[in-house]
Amino acid sequence: MSDTLDMTPMYAMHDALRRELEHLAKVTARLDDDPRAVLRTAVGWELFTTSLRVHHTAEDDALWPALRVTLAGRPDDLAMLEAMEAEHAAVEEVIEAIDAALSDPGAPLDRLGDLTDALVTGLAGHLKHEEDQALPLIQAVATPQQWAYFGQVHGQRIGPDAPRLVPWLLEGATEQTVTTMLAPLPEPARAAYSAQWQPAYAALDRWNATV
Repeated sequence: MSDTLDMTPMYAMHDALRRELEHLAKVTARLDDDPRAVLRTAVGWELFTTSLRVHHTAEDDALWPALRVTLAGRPDDLAMLEAMEAEHAAVEEVIEAIDAALSDPGAPLDRLGDLTDALVTGLAGHLKHEEDQALPLIQAVATPQQWAYFGQVHGQRIGPDAPRLVPWLLEGATEQTVTTMLAPLPEPARAAYSAQWQPAYAALDRWNATV
């Protein structure tokens, strides 16, 4: 219904998730540190999983249901939405397994390696699938109101975590993307991003100085 939906927030999140998958792969590939100890205490892992869960649950609760109504009678498109949700669930299952392995001192190191490999492969595949098929469909059929509602729910779920998650999201982003993402925020929040949020984030040792 619209060819003017701004997909900047979606691509910004995908870029941030891919960036963190690279860090995760490097952590688990190192031979001079126990990746279990690194991940167990790494703020990078917590920021990554928190942001991912906000993003996926907002899609599952606020975006796909609206599109299902619009796409009634289009079984192929509906099946693609089902695949999106199934991929979300599969990624969450791997994250939960990683957290369980991190909390179990007896868990073998190779299990963590296998799980993180599965997470990197599975999430990277999901992001590409979504960009190749779901995002063009959203652009074609979603109304501006539906897209705005998804953004509202997404923002509400970030909520009080905005001082940490917004600079996480925008690390390495282009100036245009940063401007676009900050524009909806009230002026005090934009000022806080520049003066407080981003400097505090930049000072974090997100992956315990391993990558």
